[in-house]
Amino acid sequence: MADLLVLTPSGDGAADVLPALALLSHRTRVVAPEPSAMLDAMDADVLVVDARTDLVEARNNCNLIQVTGVAVPLLLVLREGGMSIVNADWGAADVVLAEASPAEVEARIRLLIGRANAADPLDRVAEFSSGDLTVDVGGYTARLKGVPLDLTYKEFELLKYLMQHPGRVYTRDQLLQEVWGFDYYGGTRTVDVHVRRLRAKLGAEHEQLIGTVRNVGYRFDPPQPQRTGASETV
Repeated sequence: MADLLVLTPSGDGAADVLPALALLSHRTRVVAPEPSAMLDAMDADVLVVDARTDLVEARNNCNLIQVTGVAVPLLLVLREGGMSIVNADWGAADVVLAEASPAEVEARIRLLIGRANAADPLDRVAEFSSGDLTVDVGGYTARLKGVPLDLTYKEFELLKYLMQHPGRVYTRDQLLQEVWGFDYYGGTRTVDVHVRRLRAKLGAEHEQLIGTVRNVGYRFDPPQPQRTGASETV
């Protein structure tokens, strides 16, 4: 039995959003899609977002979830017409049609929870640092010498991804897939623009943390510890 939090403007209950839930044994709570609801989301196993009728509002709600740093897997409930609109930028872990059968909904919930429990341990680290730079995954913030950096969501995701794999070189295409998602239709120029903005925000003293490998791509170069050996004698 899972704890499901259903975000919907409807006041008719979880079974109105996803009728199959009425035939399943999961515990459900229904809340209005507003910032205060994110406090309840922290304790849920799956976050169900109602995207049946108002896709613009649903996308805004998904963005709200990402900005507040909720790490609970998100299940997006759609009508068939909405399937052509949703993409990786929404941040949904899975989608389901509102008319889906109880067996399908049960399977999707089970797989979502299983994948979340088997996630890469690096993704579950609340905070990690490299030199003067610290990234708080849960809070979606980065700090340089203790001072918060004003990063956009994608700038933060790019920095976090590179920091999680120090020294490893990624092509622009790889970064597009890993950070922007397979459904992103922009060109690799997007990666260059975000790297340039990241370096500008890191400042001249730390911009070299994002290294360029000519004709290949980018990597995170951790600061090298200063050597404190004895002075040479001639």
